[in-house]
Parts: sequence; structure tokens; C-alpha cells
Amino acid sequence: MWRWLALLVVHGMLHAASPVLLVLHKAASFLGFYTLEGELLARVVTGRHPHEMTVSPDERYVWITDNGTMRIEEPGSGGNTVSVVDVKARRRVAVIPLGEFRRPHGIAFHAPSGRVAVSTELPDRLVVIDAASRRIVRSLDTGGKTSHIVAWDRPGRWVFVSNAGSANVAAVDTETGAIERIPTGTRPEGSVLSPDGSRLYVVNRDGAAVTVIDAVRRQPAGQIATGRGPVRIGITPDGKLLVYALMHDQAVEFADPSAGKVVERVALEGRPVSLHVSSDGRLAFAAAQEEDVVYVISVPERKIVRRIRTPEGSGPDAVWLLGAG
Repeated sequence: MWRWLALLVVHGMLHAASPVLLVLHKAASFLGFYTLEGELLARVVTGRHPHEMTVSPDERYVWITDNGTMRIEEPGSGGNTVSVVDVKARRRVAVIPLGEFRRPHGIAFHAPSGRVAVSTELPDRLVVIDAASRRIVRSLDTGGKTSHIVAWDRPGRWVFVSNAGSANVAAVDTETGAIERIPTGTRPEGSVLSPDGSRLYVVNRDGAAVTVIDAVRRQPAGQIATGRGPVRIGITPDGKLLVYALMHDQAVEFADPSAGKVVERVALEGRPVSLHVSSDGRLAFAAAQEEDVVYVISVPERKIVRRIRTPEGSGPDAVWLLGAG
């Protein structure tokens, strides 16, 4: 009897620890919970046309920007809220109003300070939210046009904002509001900070390059030529490999940041709009919005290991793997 009870406990622990894939469905306006095999476990309604998400350090909450439009090129006032979803309960537990700051897009959590950075497109601003109170504590100018993806520096004082419409990244001092503009290629979008906090890697969608930024000095530090249409980027935990989605070339590409060159490419059947690398660095996820597919790619093997079909017309975009270790 005790043996069977022990087996049941172990089975329960393994089940509880199973990774869960979060997929933000931009077109259908919901957050989907999936198994790695592709089974849709739950849907949680968000605001209209959500664009990006970030997860709290304890993986308890998902924070989502309710942009309100499908593409940044579209006119309209869009939405002005951030949705907060409880991972365990699988329901939306808060809607944070942004007031005059509309069309929220990029979002990033700074774990040590418990603050969340959000970019808005109308007007172009950086909004800082206290995660505990879920209230805005600062709103700052981004010094550019079409403010997009955001990333904190390691200490949590500066936020890097990709200004897609003005070919620069703005380093914004969240204490003083000072802005330092760092030139990039054409239409900078996704960015990722190196594990040691020394470098920020920014993909330029219309520039076919990764801009390398010294995150401490907040200065350009190099460039890596890429395929066409890099839109989102991730990095392995050891900092030795960049992984990014190529929208126009319909592929996921791998680059060695120390050598400054591309080392591999995996072809896809659709146009990827997102890229997420699991926390253990073993898997990469790229969503093809128009095809309603999420590609699961083995990073060590450099190949597609699974295609997850999402509901027709759901338009999957941002992806995040929970419980990867």
C-alpha cells in the first residue's frame, strides 16, 4: 500500500512539474495554455489584440499588453490596458488602466525591483508599473517614434526602448527621465540582454542585422549581419548563442555573438513573428501568425521537433514556456 501511495505522490509531482506553453493569440484575443505536445488546456480572455507578455519571476502571473490593433502600421487609438493572468487559476485577475497612454506594446519585468516596464505607441511613452500595487509610478518620454520592445538593464535603472520608427534604441533613465539615443539599423524591434548584463542585442527588421549595444556604457558595440526580416530574438543561458526569427526569409537563425556571425538556419513553412528561448536553452519557439502554427525547435539539434496547430484564425504571436527549469 505504501509503495502505491509513494508512486502516486511521485506521479503527482511529475505532473505538477510538467512544462506549460503559453501562447498569446493576437487575432482572437486570448491567452492559451498548451502542453508541449500541442493540447490546448485552457483559454483566458485578454483585452483586444494583445501583443506581448512577460511572466513574473515566480511564474505566478502573466502580464499582457492589450494593444487593441493588429499591427503597428494600422491607424486607430487602440486599447489602454494591461491584463494580469493568474497562471494557477488560469483566469484574468486584474486589468490595469493606462489612462491617456494608449496602444501598449512592449513589456518587461525587472525581478529585483518588482517593476514592470511598458511601452506605448500613442503617445510614444515608457510607463513604469509597480507590480505589487499594480499602479503606474512613472511615465517617461522615449525620445523616438513607434516605441516597441523594452528591456531592463541589470541594475534596473535604465530601460532600453526600441523606437521602430526612428532607427534608434532609447536608453531611458527611470529615475531622472534622461534619454540617451543609440543608433541602430532600420526598424529596430526585438531585443534581449546578455545573461551577464553587458550586452543588449537588438534585431532590425528592415536592416537585416543585429545591433550590439554596450548595456553598461549605453553605446553601440558592433553589428551582426543576418537574414531578411529579423523581428524577435532570444539568447541561450550561457550567452553563447543568439536565436532569432526571420519574418521575410521564413526561418529561425542562430548566430555566435562572440564571433559575430551566423552559424545555422532552420527553414520554416510560414512567416514567424515571435521567438522565445526556454530558460534551459534547449527549445526555441516561433509563432507564424498567418498560418496559426507555433514551431518548436531543438536548439542543440537545430531542427523542428514539433508543429503546434492553434485554432484557425487565432493569430498566435508571443510564446513563453513555463516550468522549463
